Amino acid sequence: MAAPLFRKVLIANRGEIALRVLRACRDLGIPAVVAYSEADRDSLAVRLADQAVCIGPAAVARSYNNIPAVISAALVTGCDALHPGYGFLAENPDLAEICGQVGVVFVGPRPEIIEKMGNKAHARRMMRDAGVPLLPGTDGPVQNLGEARAAARRIGYPVIIKAAAGGGGRGMRVATDDAALTRLVPVAQAEAVAAFGNGAVYLERYLERPRHVEVQVLGDHHGHVVALGERDCSLQRRHQKVIEEAPAPNLPRKVRETLLRAAAKGAKAVQYTGAGTLEFLLDRDGHFYFMEMNARIQVEHPVTEAVTGVDLVAWQLRIAAGQPLTLDNRATEPVGHAIEVRITAEDASDGFRPNVGTVDTYVAPGGPGVRVDSHLYAGYTVPPFYDALLGKVITWGRDRTEALARMERALGETVVTGITHTVPLQRQLIADEGFRRGEVHTGFIPDFLDRQAAAVRRESAGDPPTREAAAPEGGGR
Repeated sequence: MAAPLFRKVLIANRGEIALRVLRACRDLGIPAVVAYSEADRDSLAVRLADQAVCIGPAAVARSYNNIPAVISAALVTGCDALHPGYGFLAENPDLAEICGQVGVVFVGPRPEIIEKMGNKAHARRMMRDAGVPLLPGTDGPVQNLGEARAAARRIGYPVIIKAAAGGGGRGMRVATDDAALTRLVPVAQAEAVAAFGNGAVYLERYLERPRHVEVQVLGDHHGHVVALGERDCSLQRRHQKVIEEAPAPNLPRKVRETLLRAAAKGAKAVQYTGAGTLEFLLDRDGHFYFMEMNARIQVEHPVTEAVTGVDLVAWQLRIAAGQPLTLDNRATEPVGHAIEVRITAEDASDGFRPNVGTVDTYVAPGGPGVRVDSHLYAGYTVPPFYDALLGKVITWGRDRTEALARMERALGETVVTGITHTVPLQRQLIADEGFRRGEVHTGFIPDFLDRQAAAVRRESAGDPPTREAAAPEGGGR
């Protein structure tokens, strides 16, 4: 039997991604240590780990985002590799650099690549130099309001103000004229300082109702890069993804092929290693534009795994250990269709108010073509300190119609009691006629919620609901 890739791996994360990495380590025969906060002492990942080590109290600044605590956990448990998952320190170049200094392999790209891709303005320049299409915008951060106004007039309104050091909708505002720009640039800068410790912002032309399509790439330390297909992530709420699918529906083959080539070209140009994602905006005419690159595994990676048969987390570990990629684009041509819905501990009927508490009953769906990535179990207490993600339901079908049918079945079987969650909303979205036709864009969910709210107002006023506004069958909140 071949020796394992690493002696032991520290999993510096929590929730379903900690469990996902743990399972990949098990498949590869690598012992794994789960680092956890005091709030996660009873988590499923801790229960299933070969070894677990507490790295601090519940507060992320004193546990999951505490680099000395994370590094110490790796060293005292004898780990020679560290997997950061996503979120927390996954795209922190300081962690990657310190890992190298103390002889622990960071499962991800080199620190200089993380730093370059983490600065969105710098990433734009690198992709422009590589010939990847970009939206018109500034070459770097704007230095003052006068420069911002001049740039916006050159780009053409509307423009979007973006934080150079981060994403996720923070430090992001849309300006339609000079007056709005003057008002919103300081707001975006203040948000960026609060979220990322860096107030630099840059400008791009704003696309109305684009699609958000991203490409999964893998790169090794021998110069090989492969693009493993695209995912449509257009269904979002406040810039947070809600439903993802692969391949992207209604995407012409020529556009898909050009998109994948551009993504592979961009990843190769920056000498990317590990699993990464290049995110693009797609306009109504089929033109795509680079938005940002995420130097880590993504929440939505299972849909790519479902249609390619490639274990992306296992490949992260193999690449980190120095193994060459043995995949090519022909071997990873997508088969069938996959859809993922994110289940969060939020009350969609009450403005998506976060909800925490103890899970009384948990029944996961199953059957052909269904995968569930979740850390839930009956009796588990959802802590109030972290993000609201409870898990993901992924379905695969021979085509999109079958994947949708299986998702309807899976969500209908899902039982979680004791806390409020978003399964009822997901059932409504999956049943929506526009979504089923693949008519998606980044404004889809706000439009959907507006229609739902209008239907409620009409019902309370005693008016009969219209067919368009009526709640889909079986989707009541």
